[in-house]
Amino acid sequence: MAKTGKTVATLLIGAAIGAAVGYLLATDKEKRQEDLGKIKDRISNLKDKLGKKTEDLEHQIYNS
Repeated sequence: MAKTGKTVATLLIGAAIGAAVGYLLATDKEKRQEDLGKIKDRISNLKDKLGKKTEDLEHQIYNS
C-alpha cells in the first residue's frame, strides 16, 4: 500500500513540475525572467530557512 502512495506522490510532483516548466516556456521573455527571478528568490529564502532550522536542530542535539 505504501508503494502506491509513493507512486501517486511521484506522479503529482512530476505533473506539477511539468506544468511549471510549460508555463515558463509559454510566457514571453520578460515575464519569464521576472518569474524566474521570483522563483530564485523563494528558493534562496527556503535554503536560508532550512539552514537555520538545521543549525537549531544541531544545537539541540549536541547541547542536550
